Amino acid sequence: MLHAHRWLATAIAGLAMLPGLPAHAASAAPTWCPTVPGHQVECDTVSRPLVQADPALGTVDVAYALIRRSAASAPAAGTIAVNPGGPGNAPIPLTGFYTALLEPLLTDHDLLLVDPRGTNASGALNCGLTLDTLAGRAAVQSAVARCGAVLGPRSRGYTATAVSDDIDAVRARIGVERLHLIGQSYGTYLMQVYARRHPSRVASIVLSGVLPVDADPLQGPGARAFPGMLRTVCERSAGACDADTAVADLRTFATRLRARPITLVVPDPGGGASRTVTFTEGMLAGLALQNAASSNRGNPATIGVMGRFPAMLHDAVRGDYGRLTALAQRLWPGRGGDINESTASAMGCNDFPVLWRPNAPLTQRARQYGRALARTAPGRTGPFSPEATGSARYGFGDFCLQWPKVKGVRPYRPSGTAPDAPVLLLSGDLDANTPATQAAQVTRSFTRTRQIVLPNLGHLVDFERSGCVTGLVSRFVRTGDPGSTACSALIPPLKVEPVTP
Repeated sequence: MLHAHRWLATAIAGLAMLPGLPAHAASAAPTWCPTVPGHQVECDTVSRPLVQADPALGTVDVAYALIRRSAASAPAAGTIAVNPGGPGNAPIPLTGFYTALLEPLLTDHDLLLVDPRGTNASGALNCGLTLDTLAGRAAVQSAVARCGAVLGPRSRGYTATAVSDDIDAVRARIGVERLHLIGQSYGTYLMQVYARRHPSRVASIVLSGVLPVDADPLQGPGARAFPGMLRTVCERSAGACDADTAVADLRTFATRLRARPITLVVPDPGGGASRTVTFTEGMLAGLALQNAASSNRGNPATIGVMGRFPAMLHDAVRGDYGRLTALAQRLWPGRGGDINESTASAMGCNDFPVLWRPNAPLTQRARQYGRALARTAPGRTGPFSPEATGSARYGFGDFCLQWPKVKGVRPYRPSGTAPDAPVLLLSGDLDANTPATQAAQVTRSFTRTRQIVLPNLGHLVDFERSGCVTGLVSRFVRTGDPGSTACSALIPPLKVEPVTP
């Protein structure tokens, strides 16, 4: 699961629902329907079977908002469907973000926002789950198991296949022949599933922060790339840190934590009581692979997590954990923005690849997982141990080890024919969450692809402030070609916290 990058919190800050014209007919609009100045907005729901093969499990109402083009008197040039990822994120609450990102297109293109089943206005799930990384991986696994038990057989309805079919049902409802698909993070996974299930309905695809459908459960690509990213940060830091030293500190501290975790007293970022935490190598890997990837969204005035890593590591190898304690606050429960953690767990545990037999009894999975770790090739997980990367992130590794077996549900495997449509893949060169090597892997799944790696950006590049990414995406949707990438040279390097000698 990708949601620990916390990008929603950034998106919502300053990009709340836009005030303006009434949505559709004001008296008939549901309370969740957004308003967008200068645009008519039509909101409704489509009733969908929770599980197609089991009508007894009932239905779910899937909510959508259709933002009409401002030039309403002319035919639409196309309809853009978006998904912000998570899994467990919903696009309707992010109307402001998407209308800003796609503003150059909204004069003559319609924008379709479909809340995935189990989120926001589409029957939000609640299994009582709060994921607490600081409590340790065993506590996380137990919480996930309890969630699955509460959902019971209804958990079968929460898969990328079902969500992609929901999107297509909405497409049919609004009478559109083809969609321009835009996905971020886990949304790139979802849009790949949609493209293979409904290839004739795809006009183009934009994937930002790309997750392959056969992603490595141990996060090998990101783990292997992270030392190089740390080196790049220092090489661009104007002397704030030394590249060789930063990489050596990373390896030294990871090795120490592997042998002996440390105790930290982590303050509550919300002002409550502090917690005493056993900080492990897996937690360090989580900070590196999830949180550091957020960089600073292209804002040179702020220091992102990656910009704090070299100084934090240098202090830590000398036994000073002050900077580490501050960064560990990012692992505090409830820091995931508006992500529905119940839905996120169900989607991740139903769909993502695992290192045990999916139909194995729960009592056997741990042994199978342990044998898979023991067989892990040297170097697959970079400077971290396989045990660390396997416990570093929601949805991957051992996260779903105790998720109840669900009859008829297995990890997703691609099938069907990919559409012959143009595909644009966007990556930040400082994104260890969904590194550019993963996007390169996905290019082989389509026939007409263009990959762009943008400097000084992490996960996700859509927050870049100069308008470069907005321009690339808009030109691509309009023409099938993003045009020149010269604007990327103007994206400033990260601001880096100086390392104390």
